[in-house]
Amino acid sequence: MDRREFLTAAAGMTLAAPAMATEAQERKYRVGLIGTGWYGKCDLFRLIQVSPVEVVSLCDVDKRMLANAAEMTAQRQASHKKPRTYTDYREMLKEKDLDIVLIGTPDHWHALNMIAAVEAGADVYCQKPISTDIAEGQAMLAAARKHKRVVQIGTQRRSTPHLVEAREIVRSGKLGKIGMVETCCYYHMRASGHPADTAPPDYLDWEMWTGPAPMRPYNPVAHPRGWRAFMEYGNGIVGDMCVHMLDMTRWMMGLGWPKTVASTGGILVDKSSIANISDTQTATFDYGDTQIVWQHRTYGASVDPQYPWSAIFYGDKGTLKASVNGYDFIPNQGPAVHKDVTYELEQYPEDKTERDLEQHVAPAIRHHMQDFLKAVADRSRPVADIEEGHISTATCIMANLSMKLGRSLTWDATNQRFLHDDEANKLLHRPYRKPWKHPEA
Repeated sequence: MDRREFLTAAAGMTLAAPAMATEAQERKYRVGLIGTGWYGKCDLFRLIQVSPVEVVSLCDVDKRMLANAAEMTAQRQASHKKPRTYTDYREMLKEKDLDIVLIGTPDHWHALNMIAAVEAGADVYCQKPISTDIAEGQAMLAAARKHKRVVQIGTQRRSTPHLVEAREIVRSGKLGKIGMVETCCYYHMRASGHPADTAPPDYLDWEMWTGPAPMRPYNPVAHPRGWRAFMEYGNGIVGDMCVHMLDMTRWMMGLGWPKTVASTGGILVDKSSIANISDTQTATFDYGDTQIVWQHRTYGASVDPQYPWSAIFYGDKGTLKASVNGYDFIPNQGPAVHKDVTYELEQYPEDKTERDLEQHVAPAIRHHMQDFLKAVADRSRPVADIEEGHISTATCIMANLSMKLGRSLTWDATNQRFLHDDEANKLLHRPYRKPWKHPEA
């Protein structure tokens, strides 16, 4: 094993971001953000760090959160101007004065937000997973292509410096033939307890927050940040965490759609929680010569304490363990290679004090934003293009559908339907609550 190869690759990635600072990227793009909660602000402030954008519009149905985001944005951006604020994204997009729109809303809003943004002429950075059903994703991809807009999805593992380096190990053939990839998440991240439903706070428009999703009574678990505990608003832990590791694996190995998807699990342990997402789930994504297996548990210990949320690639020449915190390459012969996540706290000291920021992820978001900006300038496809986001999201949704139906599902990638399964095909669309209308491709 020649470690210099990997050091060279790492150096190339480190230099890539400054090199991408083209004259076109220095343009002061006009930016709007829909969804000013935790990750909406994380994404927005990373964008401000790497480009002299002007944030002119913010939108949120939580007036208190919105006001706080406006104050923070004024402090962070160079002009120190406070953005305009809206509680309805349609009113914000009516202005048609935005070059870029960031979407940080709960998953059940992504499709309507993103389609409206590209129709208004904006390029979009949208959080993952892109959709809550497969038909939404098909409509989002169609809209992006129809309106010729750049759409980057927040699967920033594709821009994580040490994972770009790890990808070269896979692509170079040093693992040999990869027959299996085990992906997992053993974080205890499912909501516990069963607090009572209450009236929503006066600063939150719960009707608009719910939007096209089924109406549930307001519960303090759901907002802010806890909405992933409910399948009404997302795709559970598979949609939240598996989508990252599956997308990373597909990117590293050059994989597209799986042939079949099979999944089992459910709420097997914590039956007293208000959460209705699975606490235990296993899924197998069949790519023919390669099997990708997912497992999550929200209880018990991690199989490997160093890799509680990860992908492990098993080849006939070696093994690669990869996560947001680093990677380990263990060849059958020769010395092992270890790499830790890259922090950029000295270059960006504001990362040290930003509330709730995942400091180890901040560099990945910055690189992802730079890739997005380059694609906007060049009118090209970004590394996490909407089509890649659709494939990864839809594949995770298939796992949930398989678990729900109790059988394996076979996917026809050409026709974007399940083969010989009318019941599964009826689940390509989730019903929308009136008056919201489900988008069509």
